[in-house]
Amino acid sequence: MKLLHIDSSILGTQSVSRTLTAEIVRCQKALHPGIEVSYRDLAADPALHLSDAHVAAWAGGIVEGAALCSDLETGQEYLSELFEADIVVIGAPMYNFSVPSQLKAWIDRVVVAGQTFEYSESGELETFLPSGKKIIIASTRGNVYQPGTPTAAHEHHENYLRSVFSFLGLHDVTVVRAEGLAFDRDTRDAAIRQARFEIAAIAI
Repeated sequence: MKLLHIDSSILGTQSVSRTLTAEIVRCQKALHPGIEVSYRDLAADPALHLSDAHVAAWAGGIVEGAALCSDLETGQEYLSELFEADIVVIGAPMYNFSVPSQLKAWIDRVVVAGQTFEYSESGELETFLPSGKKIIIASTRGNVYQPGTPTAAHEHHENYLRSVFSFLGLHDVTVVRAEGLAFDRDTRDAAIRQARFEIAAIAI
């Protein structure tokens, strides 16, 4: 088995999402002795933002510049890692109501027409990723965005990630959530404890 571990928080050792993904990976390694783990720190080594040059290159155009060439190679590595992984663990803090731009750049490299999906002549969607992958998302938010709360309408974070993976034909998505982290210390600590309890309960 293979596990792909992705972090995207810019907060380094102060990051709750990084703490939670590390805990998820630790538990998965205990459940699956010998599992092969690959790691991507998208904040430390971010991909470039998507550009017209990327689109032209994907369409078979000439690739100009070392930076673009390197970034295209990184994108192919992202795709290979996603195709090969049986379990994908993603640290996804909420920044300004959505995912970090570094994680969005990763998404832009793996949601690629002709690579992970395409439309038929009749407009039907076909996806190419192997089925059965397990996605585990460590979601962290400063506020609370659950249905019925005053800020629920601003939840473009977990819903977006679920939509991305559903579009790619990956429906086995588990979200471990710690929110209210910007509130008082007791609320923050309780949220982290609850997330750790949920992580320990995940059995694959």
